[in-house]
Amino acid sequence: MKHTKKITILHSNDLHGDFLAEQVDEKLVGGVSMLSGYIEKVRAEQPNTIYAIAGDMFRGSVIDSEYKGLSTIEIMNALAPDIVTIGNHEVDYGIAHLLFIEKCANFPIINANFHIRTNNKRLFQPFYIAHIDGMKILFIGIITEDVLAQTKMDKVIGSFVDICEAAEEIGRICNTYNPIDIDFTIILTHIGFEEDKKLAAMLDPAWGVDVIIGGHSHTFLEQPVKVNDILIVQAGTGTDQIGRFDIMVDTDLNAVDTYTWSTVPIDETHCPRDESLENFIMHYKDLTDKKYGRLVTRFARKLEHPSRIQETPLGSLVADALQESLGIDVMLMGSGAIRSYNLGPVVLYSDFTECFPYDEAVYMLPVTGEQLTRMIKRFLREEAFTGKHTEFYQLSQGMHVVWSRSGQCFKELTFEGKPLGAQQIYKIGLCKYHYSSLKPFLDITLEEAEANGRVRVLATSYRDVIEEYFMTHQHLTRPPSYTLTEYTCELQQFYVPILTHPQTPIKA
Repeated sequence: MKHTKKITILHSNDLHGDFLAEQVDEKLVGGVSMLSGYIEKVRAEQPNTIYAIAGDMFRGSVIDSEYKGLSTIEIMNALAPDIVTIGNHEVDYGIAHLLFIEKCANFPIINANFHIRTNNKRLFQPFYIAHIDGMKILFIGIITEDVLAQTKMDKVIGSFVDICEAAEEIGRICNTYNPIDIDFTIILTHIGFEEDKKLAAMLDPAWGVDVIIGGHSHTFLEQPVKVNDILIVQAGTGTDQIGRFDIMVDTDLNAVDTYTWSTVPIDETHCPRDESLENFIMHYKDLTDKKYGRLVTRFARKLEHPSRIQETPLGSLVADALQESLGIDVMLMGSGAIRSYNLGPVVLYSDFTECFPYDEAVYMLPVTGEQLTRMIKRFLREEAFTGKHTEFYQLSQGMHVVWSRSGQCFKELTFEGKPLGAQQIYKIGLCKYHYSSLKPFLDITLEEAEANGRVRVLATSYRDVIEEYFMTHQHLTRPPSYTLTEYTCELQQFYVPILTHPQTPIKA
């Protein structure tokens, strides 16, 4: 006779400080008040319920950034997840601060692969075993160095370089704890959906992994994907929806017997409001509104940044602001540092800080025209457009680039209307994170740049520079990106115009 028990797994990922509901089509959507209401409703209806978060609770709101994640942990304590793993943005405020925040959490935070390089000691609890209705459910937390920024600049803290090592660690934990009769095994990852599929394919079926709940890529699925008999899910981003598994566990085989999965909208039709949690959040909001409610500027129109792998009006304007303010030839602004899909036309300080949550130094590198050509070619390689590589850059005014994806070559490459001089020196601006990863991101070494002249810090805060520019330049706008050329008209399916804006910012 088959023995089965039911568990319900609710899961979120990439919440990014999405604490407050928004009005969409005359209906309230999202926010942790209704998210909490739904979770508590399911917990009351289904006693064997687990709520898990697959990384990136932090960043995205002024409530989070003002208190450096401490407010987020307090809000998450009220939301009361059963288990959480670390995402890349959990380390944005530094490893030491994260270790402090972890002590403030009333829930387990797991990660199997952060370690101290000198003695290989783990920084966090690598796994968690939940005891539910006589079952033991094993959770393992995984992130890889590929999606981390801060640890790449930390010589003491390390993580796995790739998913091969992550798979080995999962096997080590499963081999150690499966003999104590683990009924079900769930991997909480923050490595992206495509990497989740690769990871699943590497796992030995004998390890007994049943489900991977992922994050980082903000993937919204219609149904789970099965790889190597492992179910892989992810629930988009923010609090507008939540993933829900209802699983019948075969406790003899320690495996999934049957299941249903869906994403549930977090809105007024599905979710009661948790008024006590809502009041708690509003306390933080009232405090931050006093500081962040001031006007920074007014654009002539709303400026878009819909994708981090293309030129955008907002990205172009930001690159231009830094280039003009810092007196350099070209600013290479990392697209991923711009965290809002749009900004304006009225820009409050709260909007500004949510759009630019990072605050890094800007370095000036002297490079030759040949080296600049190589740098641009590096970030336009095909991986940039397939999602495997996201270090794409917005280039400032004066640059004109038309790139052939099919031929992997330039059709046009000019600066201020002239071809780049192979040995001419150009002053290039880069933010600290990208300066710290010159070779992998831009195919140039610091030694090469230093051979051309002095490398120096132009500003200790690029956010200060952008804010000052916005405050002193009202009614800025940008014409739509992608000024088409004869190449795109002739062979549109092959040629993609990139970074084609030689003009200066336009005032309406």
